[in-house]
Amino acid sequence: MNTRQLQKKFQGLRSNKAFELFVVGVILFSAVVVGAKTYDLPPIMITALSWLDSFITIIFLVELTIRFIGEEQKKHFFKDPWNIFDTIIVIASLIPVEESDMAFVGRLLRIFRVLRMISIIPELRVLLNSLLKALPQLGYVMLLMFIIFYIYAAIGSTLFSEINPELWGDISISLLTLFRVMTFEDWTDVMYETMTVYGLSWIYYLTFIFLTAFAFLNMVIGIVVSVIEKENAIEDAEHNTEPSLSELQQEIKELKGMIQSLNVNAEGKS
Repeated sequence: MNTRQLQKKFQGLRSNKAFELFVVGVILFSAVVVGAKTYDLPPIMITALSWLDSFITIIFLVELTIRFIGEEQKKHFFKDPWNIFDTIIVIASLIPVEESDMAFVGRLLRIFRVLRMISIIPELRVLLNSLLKALPQLGYVMLLMFIIFYIYAAIGSTLFSEINPELWGDISISLLTLFRVMTFEDWTDVMYETMTVYGLSWIYYLTFIFLTAFAFLNMVIGIVVSVIEKENAIEDAEHNTEPSLSELQQEIKELKGMIQSLNVNAEGKS
C-alpha cells in the first residue's frame, strides 16, 4: 500500500461517523476517569485508573495521528487552532508528571481533554465560533450593564448603608448585593429589610431587575442567536455553492449530449 492509498484510507476513517462516535465516547469516558480520581479510592482503584488514563492517552495519540495522515495538505493541518489545541493536550498527556512538581499542571491538562469534544463535533464548533464572534457586541452590552450596576450601587450605598452595612457598606459590597438581586437569590429579603425604613424602596429593586435581568439578558440572547443564524447561513451557503464531483460529472455528460445532438441536427440540415 503506497502513501496515497494510506492517506485515502485514513481520510475515510476520520470522516467515518462510527469513528467519530468512538472518539466522543472515549472523551466522555476520560471525563469519568478524571471525576473518579477526585474521590478517596483504594490503592488498587487508583492504579487501575492510572492504567486507564494511559490507555486513553494512547487512543488520543492514535486518533490524532490518523487525522494528520488523512490530511491532504499536511502543512495546513496546524493552521487549524483546534488541531493545535488537540496536539498540545495529547503531547502534554504523554509527559509523565505524576511524581513531579508539574503534577498539578498535568492533572489540569487531562481535565481539558473534555474540550476535545468541541474539535470533534462540528455543531459545537459553530456554537463556540458564534459566541466568539458575538463578543465585540456583547462587550458593549456588558459595559452598559456595568454602568447601570455602578449607578444603582452608588445609590444603594448612599441610601441603605446605615440599614445593613454588610450588604450596602460601600460600593463594592453594593455591587455584590445587586448581583444577588439580579440572580434572584433571596432578593426579597434584601428588599423587605430596606422597605422598613424606605417604604418606596421597592421601586429601586424592580427597576433594577427589569433593566438587568430582563432587558439586558434578552439583549445578550438576541445578539448570540443573531450571530448563530448568520454562521449557519454562511455554512449552508458554502455547502450549497460547492457542487460535488458527481454533480459536475453529470453536468458534463449533459453538455456533451447537447453538443452531440446539435452536431447531429447540423449534419442533417446540411
